[in-house]
Amino acid sequence: MAPTVLATFLPLSVCLLLAPSPTEAGRLLVVPMDGSHWFTMSSVVEQLVQRGHEIVVVMPEVSWQLKKSFNVTVKTYSLSYSLEDVNREFKRYVDVQWKIRDQNFLSMMMATPTQFFEYFFSHCKSVFDDRKLIRYLKETSFDAVFLDPFDMCGLIIAKYLSLPSVVFTRGVFCHYQDEGTQCPSPLSYVPRGLLALSDTMTFPERVWNLLFHVQEHLFCRYFLKVATDVASEIFQTTITPYDLYSQASIWLLRTDFVLDYPRPVMPNMVFIGGINCHAGKPLTEVGPAPEHWRENLSWILSFLLNWAQ
Repeated sequence: MAPTVLATFLPLSVCLLLAPSPTEAGRLLVVPMDGSHWFTMSSVVEQLVQRGHEIVVVMPEVSWQLKKSFNVTVKTYSLSYSLEDVNREFKRYVDVQWKIRDQNFLSMMMATPTQFFEYFFSHCKSVFDDRKLIRYLKETSFDAVFLDPFDMCGLIIAKYLSLPSVVFTRGVFCHYQDEGTQCPSPLSYVPRGLLALSDTMTFPERVWNLLFHVQEHLFCRYFLKVATDVASEIFQTTITPYDLYSQASIWLLRTDFVLDYPRPVMPNMVFIGGINCHAGKPLTEVGPAPEHWRENLSWILSFLLNWAQ
C-alpha cells in the first residue's frame, strides 16, 4: 500500500516543486568585489534579474569595473581615496611581485606594499559611515546577501544585518574557508594553495606543506588586520576572520575536481564549475588564410619533415 501511495505522490511533488510560483522571486543584496571578480558575479546577477529577482547592489563610487549595466538598484558610497590612488598603489604592488616572485611565501608577502590592500579592506568602514545607506539597508527586507568574500565587507554586512549569506568565490585566501566551514583539511593529503603540489605528496613535500600552512597562520592575521579592525569597530567587540567566515550559509565554489585536487567538502559547499572571467564568445568563421600565413605554414611543415628525417 505504502509503495503505491509513494509512487502516486512522487510525480505530483516534483511537478509542484518545479512549477513557477509568485513566491519564487526574492530580494537579494549584492556586495561585490572590484576588478576581475565582478566579471563573473555580474553575469550571475544579470541572470537573477532576468528570472524576476529584485537586486540591490552596494558599490563604491570609485572602482575599476563596478558599473551599472543592467536593471538593478545601485546604492553607492563615497571613499577617502581616488581611482588614481588605487592605480598607483596597484602598480607598486605588481612591480614588487615581479622582483620577489622567487622568494618564499612569508618573505614575499611581508615585502608586499600594504597600502593597496588597505584600500580594499578599509572601504567597508565607508559603508557604515554612510548613515543614510545603513538606514536603507536595515529598513529594507532582504532574503539574503550575495557576496564575494575577498575584502570581507559582504561578510561584515551580512553579520550586521543578521542575514543568510551566499558566498561566491574561486577559493578563499589563507585557511579560513576550511576553518570557517569546519571542513577537514588534512595537510598530509590536501596541498596548500600556491605550492603546486599534488594530492600524492612525498614525505618532504608533506613537511613543506605543513611549514607553508604555519606561514599562512603567521601572515593571515597580519594581512586581514585592517578588515578585522573595521569589523571590531562596527560591532564594538573583537572580531576574528573565523567569526566572519563561519557565518556563511552557502559556498558557491567556482571550481571543480577537474581543476582542483580531491579534498573533503561540507554539505553547504556547491561546485558550480570553473567560471572565472568574461563569458566566452563564439569564434569567428574561419576564412581563407592570408598568403603569408600559407607560406609560413609550408615552411614550418618542411622544417619538421626534414628534422624528422
